[in-house]
Amino acid sequence: MINKTLRSDLLLILTSAIWGFAFVAQLKGMEFIGPYLYNGIRFAIGSLSLIPLIYFMKKKRINQNRLSYTISGKRVFGAGLLLGVVLFLGASLQQVGLQYTTAGKAGFITGLYVVLVPIFGIALKHKTGIPTWIGAIIAAIGLYFISVTKGSSINRGDFLVLLCSFCFAFHVLLIDHYSKKVEPVLLASIQFAWCSAISLITAVLIEDINIYSIIKALIPILYGGIGSVGIAYTLQIVAQRDAPPAHSAIIMSFESVFAVVGGILFLSEGLTPRGLAGCILMLAGMFLSQWELIKK
Repeated sequence: MINKTLRSDLLLILTSAIWGFAFVAQLKGMEFIGPYLYNGIRFAIGSLSLIPLIYFMKKKRINQNRLSYTISGKRVFGAGLLLGVVLFLGASLQQVGLQYTTAGKAGFITGLYVVLVPIFGIALKHKTGIPTWIGAIIAAIGLYFISVTKGSSINRGDFLVLLCSFCFAFHVLLIDHYSKKVEPVLLASIQFAWCSAISLITAVLIEDINIYSIIKALIPILYGGIGSVGIAYTLQIVAQRDAPPAHSAIIMSFESVFAVVGGILFLSEGLTPRGLAGCILMLAGMFLSQWELIKK
C-alpha cells in the first residue's frame, strides 16, 4: 500500500511539473500565434489524444460489468458543452492575461482556484471551515504582494488571470457534479472539443491566421495539447486511484511552483523579494485551504 501511494505521489509530482511548465509553452506559443488560435489547436489535440484512453476504459468496464453512469449520450454532450464554455472562458482569460504578466505569477494566481473551490461550495451547502477562510486571506495578501507594486494598481494581466481562477473554481465544482454521472475521461474529451471549437471560431473572427506561424508554434502547441492536456490528465486519473485526497490536493498545487521554475529557467524571468514573499504566502494559503483533508 505504501509503495502504491509513493508511486501515485511521484506521478502527481510529474503531473504538476507538466502543468507548471505549460505556462512557459503558452507564452512561447503566443510569440507566433494569437491566444485563441493557440487554445483552439491545443485543446483539439488534447481532445483527440484522450480517445484511445476512452476506448480502453470503456472496454475494461464492459469486461467488469461496471457501466453504472446515469446520464444519456445526448445529455453527455450538453454537459460537455457547459463545461467547455466555462473552460473556454477560463483558458482564454489565462492565455490573454499571459501577454501582460509572467509565467510564474500566472501560475500562482491561477492556483487560487484551490482556495476558491471550497468557498464557492458554500452556495452548494458544502461545509467551509475556519482554516479555509484563513487560507483565503493569506492567499489574497500574497496576491497583493505579487501583483501590486509601490504606486501602482494590480497589473492588467494579473487581473485577467485572477478572473480565470474564478472560472476554473466554478469549473471544478461542475466537474465534481457531472463526474459522478458521466465517464470522466469521455466528459473531458467532449469539453476539450467544445472549448477548441469556440476558441477556433473566435480566432477566425478576430485573429490573423497564418499556416507558417502555426508551424513555428508547433512545439509549444504539441506540449500544450499532448503534454498538459492528454498525458497529464491521464497521469492524474491513474495516480488518484491510490493517492489519498490530501496528497493529491497538495501535490497538484505545486503546479504554481513549477511555473515559477519554468519561467526562471526558460524565460529568464526574475523574482523580487516582494514577489517571492507573495508566492510563499499564496502557497501557504493553498495548504491551509486543504487543512481538513490533511487532518483526515
